[in-house]
Amino acid sequence: MEFTANQIAELVNGKVEGDSNASVSDFSKIEDARSGTLTFLANPKYEPHIYNTKATIALVNDSFLASEELPENLTLIKVKNAYESLAELMRLYDEVNTQNEGVDDQAFIHPSAQIGESVYIGAFSYIGANAIIGDNCQIYPNSHIGISSHIGEGCKLFPGVKIYHNIQIGINCILHAGVVIGSDGFGFAPNNDNEYQKVPQIGNVIIEDHVEIGANTTIDRATIGSTIIRKGAKIDNLVQIAHNVEIGSNSVIAAQTGVAGSTKIGSDVMIGGQVGIVGHIKIANGTKIAAQSGVAKDIKLENTIIQGSPSMPIGDYQRSYVLFKNLPKLRQQIIDLNTKLKDNA
Repeated sequence: MEFTANQIAELVNGKVEGDSNASVSDFSKIEDARSGTLTFLANPKYEPHIYNTKATIALVNDSFLASEELPENLTLIKVKNAYESLAELMRLYDEVNTQNEGVDDQAFIHPSAQIGESVYIGAFSYIGANAIIGDNCQIYPNSHIGISSHIGEGCKLFPGVKIYHNIQIGINCILHAGVVIGSDGFGFAPNNDNEYQKVPQIGNVIIEDHVEIGANTTIDRATIGSTIIRKGAKIDNLVQIAHNVEIGSNSVIAAQTGVAGSTKIGSDVMIGGQVGIVGHIKIANGTKIAAQSGVAKDIKLENTIIQGSPSMPIGDYQRSYVLFKNLPKLRQQIIDLNTKLKDNA
């Protein structure tokens, strides 16, 4: 499918400079663009590439002023924010290319399930009793929606997503391949025979609107009550969220992070990759946690940046690291001083 510069400018509220009828059918990076594609320039570091790019159309910021001659066949679309406009165009492009509709003959839908309008359900998917699938949902092959689970309108579940029973998912959520929502929390109690007795996990998971969850991430159901992912949260691949955890609105969590049970994470929190967070603590709004940190106690002050294991304010960590890095040199200096003292005794 092709789009003209004029059509694209209307979508992103931009201004065309060049041929308004120039057309493109794909995207490309500015440094290796090809004819018939749209590229973008947002980072000034890449500006030299725009003067020899082969792209047909380039999104640029309103503030862009060419310092040398642009390629003859390049049309510019000037927008307020080139990166945001590109993201919107790519979202629309993705919708056009991935939107499906209809129920595959090899999908199973329980007679009591409620299926909305314009829904796609792929082959070998399973929709359990009393499940509700909202309008415009896309459920790709081999997915499982358990008994009495509710999927809000406009959600997209990629292949192999597993939604257990009694799970609530809001509107316009994206769950990537292999996501598991509602598996049992890790709850066991030692008994008199020194064995572990399973504690039934009878709660559920609530995922609010506009949440995106990366591939092979798991979110455990609550022991009692709910594990809650608030509106707009974004969770990367291979993240483990334990039972009764709450993650605040618009918080983001990078890959391979683990959050233990009953921890409460505030809004607008940013958590780097491979972070470990113990259970039963609270993390204040706006906290930023550097990659590979270990968080073992409450973070009470909002908008704090922490790093290290055990974690500490980032300034303290960096000063401590300087000392730690110099420990071998300091040790040798102490040995040398002791030797001199002995020689002078």
